[in-house]
Amino acid sequence: MKKLSEQLSDLSDRAKKTEDVVDAAKTKNRERLQAQKAQLQTAVSTEQTRIDERATKAQADAHSKWHDLRTAMDSHFAELRTKGEEHKAERDLKRAEQRADDAELDAADAIDFAIYALDYAEYAIVDATIARADADDLTPTS
Repeated sequence: MKKLSEQLSDLSDRAKKTEDVVDAAKTKNRERLQAQKAQLQTAVSTEQTRIDERATKAQADAHSKWHDLRTAMDSHFAELRTKGEEHKAERDLKRAEQRADDAELDAADAIDFAIYALDYAEYAIVDATIARADADDLTPTS
């Protein structure tokens, strides 16, 4: 890359040439314009070649950097996926164990309720039997 002072010097030279073109156009000096046009075509062609070379190099550099970045990110995401799968497996095991514990507690509650219901039914049967006996005792016998 050229130094800033060299770039400014090139810019100054080109500005001077542009002034010459403007002067030639004013004086309608066809030969001078034709010569200036040929010089400009050469300069444009040379500059275009230089720009193309820089663009090709920049494109190759960008492609290489992009490839390196993609490779690094793919590796990083693969590692994250692996960790995530391991964590999910651990969570799935913990969830399965929790679901099993919850189901066992639900079953135990249902059994406790069934025992309560049987105890209440037995109490109700005994109470009903006593009530019937009391009623029978109060009924006059004829």
